[in-house]
Amino acid sequence: MGRADDRRARQRGGRRAAPKNRSSRAEAPPTHSRPASPAEETPPAATATATAAAGGRAAARRGAKKGAKAGKADRSLIRRMFTWKKVLGTFLGVSLLTIGAFIVLYVTTPIPDTANAEAQLQSNVYKFSDGTLLARDGKLNRENVDLADVPKAVQRTFVAAENKSFYDDAGVDLRGTARGVLNTLMGKGAQGGSTITQQYVKNYYLTQEQTVTRKLKELVISLKLDQEESKEYILAGYINTSYYGRGAYGIQAAAQAYYRVDADKLTVAQGAYLAALLQAPSQYDWTSATPTGKRLVQQRWNYVLNNMVEEKWLGQSERAGMKFPIPKEPKPAPGMQGQVGYLVNAANGELEKQLVAQGVAANAKEAEAMVNAGGWNITLNIDKKKQKALEASVKEQLTDKLDPKKRSVDADVQAGAASVDPKTGAVVAMYGGVDYVKHYVNNATRADYQPASTFKPVILAAALDKGAKTQDGDQITANTVYDGTSKRPVKGSDIGFAPENEDERDYGDVTVQTAMNKSINSVFAQMGVDVGMDEVLKTASDLGMNTKDLKAVPAQTLGTMGASPLQMAGVYATLDNHGRKVTPTLIKSAQNSAHSVQPADGVGEQVIDRKAADSVTSVLTGVVDDGTAKLSVRDNPLRKGQKVAGKTGTSDFNRSAWFTGYTPDLVTSVGLFGESAKPPHAQVPLTGATNGLKGDDGRVNGGTFPAEIWAGYTFGVSTKVSKFDLETDQGAAVQQPPSPSPSPSKSDEPSQEPSSEPPTSSAPPKSPSPSQSPTTQEPSQSPTTAEPSQSPTTEDPPTTEDPANPLDPQLGSGTGQ
Repeated sequence: MGRADDRRARQRGGRRAAPKNRSSRAEAPPTHSRPASPAEETPPAATATATAAAGGRAAARRGAKKGAKAGKADRSLIRRMFTWKKVLGTFLGVSLLTIGAFIVLYVTTPIPDTANAEAQLQSNVYKFSDGTLLARDGKLNRENVDLADVPKAVQRTFVAAENKSFYDDAGVDLRGTARGVLNTLMGKGAQGGSTITQQYVKNYYLTQEQTVTRKLKELVISLKLDQEESKEYILAGYINTSYYGRGAYGIQAAAQAYYRVDADKLTVAQGAYLAALLQAPSQYDWTSATPTGKRLVQQRWNYVLNNMVEEKWLGQSERAGMKFPIPKEPKPAPGMQGQVGYLVNAANGELEKQLVAQGVAANAKEAEAMVNAGGWNITLNIDKKKQKALEASVKEQLTDKLDPKKRSVDADVQAGAASVDPKTGAVVAMYGGVDYVKHYVNNATRADYQPASTFKPVILAAALDKGAKTQDGDQITANTVYDGTSKRPVKGSDIGFAPENEDERDYGDVTVQTAMNKSINSVFAQMGVDVGMDEVLKTASDLGMNTKDLKAVPAQTLGTMGASPLQMAGVYATLDNHGRKVTPTLIKSAQNSAHSVQPADGVGEQVIDRKAADSVTSVLTGVVDDGTAKLSVRDNPLRKGQKVAGKTGTSDFNRSAWFTGYTPDLVTSVGLFGESAKPPHAQVPLTGATNGLKGDDGRVNGGTFPAEIWAGYTFGVSTKVSKFDLETDQGAAVQQPPSPSPSPSKSDEPSQEPSSEPPTSSAPPKSPSPSQSPTTQEPSQSPTTAEPSQSPTTEDPPTTEDPANPLDPQLGSGTGQ
């Protein structure tokens, strides 16, 4: 065969006959060959090298092939293990098991024959600290009504609020339930998404506990109930068992509690409000709601009505003409007369917070429902003797002197007080108002009035604790000198502020001690800037005030925020307790058949340095002995040498007057509030109440009725004379005030003439004498003369405050007392 034939033969059959790899082909001799010519012969060395190279390539190919085979084997194993048949089979198996388990649960879970224990409400029992009975609150305010007695449009407000698909669903929201089960397993607490049927089942048949078992039972019973009962039956049960706040269970009780009408007389707008309430009864009660709560409930009300329009249950034009229906004033439950209702209500509020804090309840709504379900035995920290003494002091020093028939302003005077043990935080006495059934709001816990100059010790505490310095670089102490000129612009602030002093009085250069005694606004406004207003507010928060939404502006130095007597008692108790945080606690113990709730910890960590706290206490003794409280407290015949520290306060337009004071063993804050006796109960001046004091313009200052109530109570319950244990070298308690002297370096009062005489070595860093003569009459050093706050005046001090917005921290100023 010729070469061409041989080549064609190889081309025709070569591929079939080709060896499996190049190495074998290189080793095998060709079938047909011709003798090589001498020129074509390959040298032996070259042949060996080529052979070795070919062998290496072959070994590499064999290794690669083995790796490929191993990888292929692994993939084959995965394919064999996870075939689509096996995956599908597993899924079907799990699904069948789940379905089977659900079927078993469905078959074995009947609709209960009776309501749950919480639905069958019991009494709550409240006791004084000694175990004697204070009150029993257990009369259930519920009256079931037929659904036919509720207007159809009002019925639909609840459907629009909670479950728009109610009339078409099968009683459950599987997606919402699955989400709730998952969140429960993940520890995220209660979640929304339940249908009206599910909520009714939970409220009436089951409990409020957040467990997977309860949620699955809720699902099964809801499915069965939807099959066995009509939608009307379920909706009637829902609106008749839900809690609406104000102690009202069911729509009939709610209609009476909020609008003084029966359920059949409710309007759509009123029904939408009641439906909105169910989301957060306490937070959304218009009478006691915060500004945030009022905003949220209005948003919820609009949401309900808009849903009704969307479902074509309400016409757009009718919806457009609706106005928010403001509820009427609450009517307290029978048996809550006098101070009992205030104490019970405050105890319930504290218990609800503890239930949430300790994880017993998932949220405030659930906690409120648990407390109102009853069965609680609650012992308060209230000392029966001290409670009686506080009530008697308010009556003797104030209410017996009020005569609304002679003076209309006397009807506008509201008093509130809270008394705290600084060593434990226990609230031992509380005065909420003249009578719970006459005035529903608790004046001891309300925080809508300015604390005014009772905030000044907080500024000093911040200065001493932070080691703050003046604009001149001097360390701030009780002896540091400030310019007490009225309307003096503060220095070092980007926000201009020039507060006036009480009666526009100029004091010139004064020490911090004198400024506290006389409650000089201009001094503490500058001190707040020197410390830094953000640091001042942080200290206020550490001491127990609510500063969450406050702006760090100089006007806050005058106490233009809101505060309650209970809060201020806690602040001063922390000072009395040498800087360790004191949180007023009303509950001593609380338990029912299922839970035992631990009371809040009344004493916490050190929030300000002890020396700083003790220095403030030392300074505050000067307010009592040589300041705005000396007439009512220092010279009180019941004092008998008892050591006292405290501060007065009188807010702008005389809308509130305060005295918060303490002995080593007891802290009490007393506030008087001007509240119009007529709706809408706006804040009004106290001026003229009981005709004021002789020789003044009728203003009610902190050194008058509040201090008198404080002294009558505190000195009446004191069993022994005690002294402060202070670790400080400054302030009136440890330093005698300078005696009157011609030398300007030793005078705490403004001099008649300017003086350039240098201070002596014992004087403060800067002479406390003014750089110029004061523009008004000098304050007297005689302890029997009237204080500057009692100087005659014909009008309130000028202010930029908007009377309609007394709590705006950037507007207005306290009058200084």
